[in-house]
Amino acid sequence: MSASSFSRPGAMDLSQLAQRAQSAAAPAAGAAGSYVIEVTEQTFDTEVMRRSMQHPVVVEFYSDRVTTGQQLSDILAAEAAEAGGKFLVARINVDTSPQIVQALGLQAVPTVIAVIGGQIAPLFQGVLPREQVKAYLDELLKAAVANGIVGRAEPVGGPPASDDVEQGPDPRFAEADAALERGDFAAARDEFDKLLQANPSDAEASAGRAQAGLLARTATLNPEEVLARAAEPGADLQSQFDAADVELLTGTPEAAFDRLIKAIRNQSGEDRNQARLRLLELFETLGNADERVLKARRDLMTALF
Repeated sequence: MSASSFSRPGAMDLSQLAQRAQSAAAPAAGAAGSYVIEVTEQTFDTEVMRRSMQHPVVVEFYSDRVTTGQQLSDILAAEAAEAGGKFLVARINVDTSPQIVQALGLQAVPTVIAVIGGQIAPLFQGVLPREQVKAYLDELLKAAVANGIVGRAEPVGGPPASDDVEQGPDPRFAEADAALERGDFAAARDEFDKLLQANPSDAEASAGRAQAGLLARTATLNPEEVLARAAEPGADLQSQFDAADVELLTGTPEAAFDRLIKAIRNQSGEDRNQARLRLLELFETLGNADERVLKARRDLMTALF
C-alpha cells in the first residue's frame, strides 16, 4: 500500500498505520530462523501470554522421558515454518515446570494448548499424524482471525531484517490504492474484502480494510456534532460508534477504545456483540502490536469475562 493512500487533511496520519501493518507481515522468503522457542515458568508470561496479544501461541508440553514426543515436535516446527509466523510454538519441559503443570491440570505428555489474546484453549493430547495436527492449527488460525489476532511472529535466531532495501507498492493492493487515491473509500474497502476472501489471515489486507472502512464511515461526519451527540444522556449505540470513529481518526485512540469498552460493559445480546466487533475493527486500524491496542485488549478481556 502506498504511503499516500491513507492520508486526509486534519486527520491522523494513516500512512503510519499502513506501515505498522506491513511490518507485521510475514518475513521475506528465505529468511533463516524458526518459529519455535523454549519457555520456562519464569518466562511464560512474557513469551506466551504477552506474545498471544499479537499472534497465536501454540504451547507444546513435553518431557525428555517421552521419546515419541520428538515426532510431534518436528511436526509442530514444520507447520510453524510453513505458516511463516502466523503462530509461534512455545515448548515447555514439564519436568522442570511443575507449577504450570499443576495449574493447568495436565494429565498426559505431550499436550498441546493454544493461547489467543491471553485466553487459553486446549488443542489435543498425544502424538497425532501431521494431517490431524494441521487441522487443529487451521481451526486455531480461523479463531485468531475472528478475534482480531492477526499479527505475525518474528523468526527466532534469524538475521535481523534489513531496512536498506526499498520496497515498492505491493501489486496486490493496486485496485485498493487507486480507489483510496480518488477518495472512494467504500470501493477500497470492497477491494480489501476480495483479498481477505482469498486469504483471511492477510494482516496487511485486514489493516487496509479497517482503515478504508474508518475513512468511509467518517467521510460525511462533523466531529464536533458527533461528539456532542454521543455525550447526550441516553445516546444510542450508533452515536457511540460514530464518536469512537472520530476519536480514532483525530488521534485519540485511547478515548475511542475506552468508549467502546464501556459500551460493551453496558450492553447485552446483539448490541454487545456489535460493540465488540467494532472495537476489534478499530484495533485492526492501528495494528495489534500497538501498545495502546495491547492495553485495550486486556481491558476488553476484563469487560467480557
